[in-house]
Amino acid sequence: MAEVQHSIKFAARKSGLTPHVIRVWEKRYDAVSPERTDTNRRLYSESEIERLGLLRDVTQAGHSIGHVARLPLEKLRQLAADSPNRVKSEPAVRPARRTSAAGSFLDECIAAVKMLDARALEDTLKRAATALGAQGLLQRVVAPLAQTIGELWRAGSITAAHEHFASAVIRIILGHAAKPFAGAESAPVLVVATPAGQIHELGALLVGAAAANLGWHVTYLGASLPAAEIAGAARQNRARAVALSVVYPEDDPRLEAELTRLHESLPAETALLVGGRAMDAYRDALEKIGALQMKDLAHLCATLDDLRKPARKGRR
Repeated sequence: MAEVQHSIKFAARKSGLTPHVIRVWEKRYDAVSPERTDTNRRLYSESEIERLGLLRDVTQAGHSIGHVARLPLEKLRQLAADSPNRVKSEPAVRPARRTSAAGSFLDECIAAVKMLDARALEDTLKRAATALGAQGLLQRVVAPLAQTIGELWRAGSITAAHEHFASAVIRIILGHAAKPFAGAESAPVLVVATPAGQIHELGALLVGAAAANLGWHVTYLGASLPAAEIAGAARQNRARAVALSVVYPEDDPRLEAELTRLHESLPAETALLVGGRAMDAYRDALEKIGALQMKDLAHLCATLDDLRKPARKGRR
């Protein structure tokens, strides 16, 4: 007898995921391979629905979807059994799980984001800045916080509202933290943005704060800006460099053209720096235009220091 097939709505209800997350996990990670009807509607088997539910459990327990999406079903069952109901039965985050001060601050921040508690998030970030210093706050708390928020959003554990909430609070805190480090009038200018179609700005905020702490004048433009506007701001401010954060989506067919337009519109002496979770997906395009690819925050800081040296060649 043929196996019963179910709609994506049924699969979402049974697995605890949203239809959007199921589609993303299918397209980007090959997590499941549903059959299709003549009208191209997805149909999921019982085993695929079980698989989706297990993936939800293990990602909420801390595993990256990219690492577990294609594991055999038995392995997923084992992973789920090793951390049964970890998220459901515990508070959103238990700070005691982490042993380091930075880890405790990070756990508190994640809990505050999940509860949309602005006061708690602000207080935790301020205490982290006092305890760890400006660079410690950025590299040991805010950078991993941005990564964790991205992973939780992709797993369907939090919504876009949580990400925007966190960005708004972090922007204020990092703005205050960067003021004592504001560069002199002669300091080089860095324009920071995310290109058109890139909707997450936490990484860009982090880049701007790190640059400000290194004495750069930062012109922060925000998220999803067309190449022409980014280039215009760079020319108007005579920017030494432009920094872009690319986080999501990883499969935007328009982004390569945007990057090319930006490269062609910038002065030859203006460096183009690109970093973020989705950077590897656009590596060929970035190499084609000669963009400097930032591996992490430490690499960014080293690159910014190098760009301040008086004798450097243009990017073309």
